[in-house]
Amino acid sequence: MEARRQATRWQLRLPGVVWLAVACLLSCLLLPGQAKVYSRCELVRVLQAFGLEGYRGYTLADWVCLAYFASGFDAGAVDYEPDGSSNNGIFQINSRKWCRGLIENATNACGMYCTDLLNPNLKDTVICAMKISQETQGLSSWEAWRHHCQGQDLSDWVDGCDF
Repeated sequence: MEARRQATRWQLRLPGVVWLAVACLLSCLLLPGQAKVYSRCELVRVLQAFGLEGYRGYTLADWVCLAYFASGFDAGAVDYEPDGSSNNGIFQINSRKWCRGLIENATNACGMYCTDLLNPNLKDTVICAMKISQETQGLSSWEAWRHHCQGQDLSDWVDGCDF
């Protein structure tokens, strides 16, 4: 009798386990479809359309160089820091100050959720990046730009792109 009761319990749990496995599999398959990795020239055209050429004295090449060294042109990139903050989107904007992530009482200076920065249309990302570039440090706020782009000839980043 006890063995039959155990078998019945197991049979009742199986559909829940199967459903959970299917849900996990589907979420794994759906998430990569949301991310977008831009080509260099595609990103040049998008950033130009958002008005970043000459914004705060920076060229499109500055922005494209930053995007490459920050995320490899991946609009869905997320990198987690040891302090619990995250770097989000194509410019790897940090949740400590700029967006609402998992850290309670963070500043959220851009007034948006960090997940908004993962949208492949880049609108929220560009708005937030423009706000960051208005700070005293400008693009020097990004370590990736300071180490790889600042003071360099960046013309190759936009060469051959129609914009």
